[in-house]
Amino acid sequence: MENHKGLLKSYILGFILSIILTLAAYIPVEMGSTSHKGVSSQFGITVFILALAFIQLIVQMVFFLHMGNETRPRWKLGVFISFASIILIVVVASIWIMQHLNYNMSLVQFNNLMQYGEGF
Repeated sequence: MENHKGLLKSYILGFILSIILTLAAYIPVEMGSTSHKGVSSQFGITVFILALAFIQLIVQMVFFLHMGNETRPRWKLGVFISFASIILIVVVASIWIMQHLNYNMSLVQFNNLMQYGEGF
C-alpha cells in the first residue's frame, strides 16, 4: 500500500509539473502573437519554448516512464534511443519534404492544382 501512495504522488507531481510547463510555454507564445516583435525576440521565444519542451520531456520520462528507477536500465535506454531515432528521422524528413515542395513544383503545376485539383 505504501508503494502505491508513493506512485500516486509521483503521478500527481508529474501531472502538475506538466501543466505548469505547458502553461509556461503557452503564455509567451500567446503574448508574442498579439504584439509585433522583431526577429530576435521571436528567436528568443523559440529557444525558450524548445528549452521548456526539453524539460517537459525529462519530466515525462522521470515521472511517468520511471526512467531512473528500473532494474534493467540498458533495456529501456535501448528502446528509448530507437524510438527517439525514428521520431527524429520522421520529423527531419517531413521538414525537408515541406521545404522542397515549393522548389519542386512549377507555377503551372501549382495553378492546375489550385484550379482543377489536378496534380502532377
